[in-house]
Amino acid sequence: MKLHLRSEFIIGSVLLLAMLVIGTINPAFWHLDNIFNLLRNNIVIGIMAMGVLLILISGGIDVSFPAFAVASAYITIKLVVFWQLPGVLLPILMSIIFGALFGLINAFFVAKFKMIPLIVTLGTGGMVRGFLLGFVGTSMININKMPRPLIDLSKLEIFSGLNADGTHYGLTVLVLFYVFTALAIHFLLKYTMLGRSIYALGGDPVSAERAGFNIPGIQTFIYCLAGALAGFAGILHNSLIWLSNPRDMMGFELDVIAAVVLGGASIFGGKGTVLGTVLGVFMLVLVKNSLIIMKVDTTWQRVVVGVIILAATAITAYRDKKTNA
Repeated sequence: MKLHLRSEFIIGSVLLLAMLVIGTINPAFWHLDNIFNLLRNNIVIGIMAMGVLLILISGGIDVSFPAFAVASAYITIKLVVFWQLPGVLLPILMSIIFGALFGLINAFFVAKFKMIPLIVTLGTGGMVRGFLLGFVGTSMININKMPRPLIDLSKLEIFSGLNADGTHYGLTVLVLFYVFTALAIHFLLKYTMLGRSIYALGGDPVSAERAGFNIPGIQTFIYCLAGALAGFAGILHNSLIWLSNPRDMMGFELDVIAAVVLGGASIFGGKGTVLGTVLGVFMLVLVKNSLIIMKVDTTWQRVVVGVIILAATAITAYRDKKTNA
């Protein structure tokens, strides 16, 4: 496909234009503290988006990942506090494992019983969120009860400085977690047989099965990995905000799916790239940040996100139609 038709080039051009317009209207946009804040806001959405990207490419869809992220992180932090576990590596691994186990539930119904992914993930997401709220209610783990190492992790900075008024700003080290995750998924999709099988599954499931691909095995891997990434994002989210709230991330799936589709992934399967998703995530964060600065009500922000999904899906459908013509 020609460069000017590539989704990455289009979204990248629109993103650059949007940044130039916003920066011209408000020069404070280019201040490092604002850029660092935008990058910080990319971390959690971006890591979740990597999991959603894999599922969309395979021809599925997932709306359960926000519930998995919240439950994995909340359960992990409760256990870390109860057992007084040290460090940050173990809590992160625990949350990833819990997320993978939740993802395995999705995989079981999708791969074993060939159920519709949307219905499955709606059900599992609701069940996990419901069980969590049923057992703990709205009981938050606030900063006084949060494991100190997780709080300290978010305070580690790659770069820091002072504004003219003396206020501190910095780029959290957690951005590197997002970068490494994106690079790993890019390598998986582009340079491994498993990655090619994921594209094949989304492009034409019947042909993929005839070609000898293990469809149930691929689906199990994808949904488990998406769950693991949700758990990873959940624990990093709690680290960034210094608390764990069982009611957090409600409606988060809309933002993440919007970002992935905006980045050029097809909801019909078989298409999507990590670069496009990274650009889509940044674009969505930029739009939402601009709406907040403009003091647009949260309700209308949801309307904007919904419009983005419809527009991006329509463009994707048109692109696919032209490609197949």
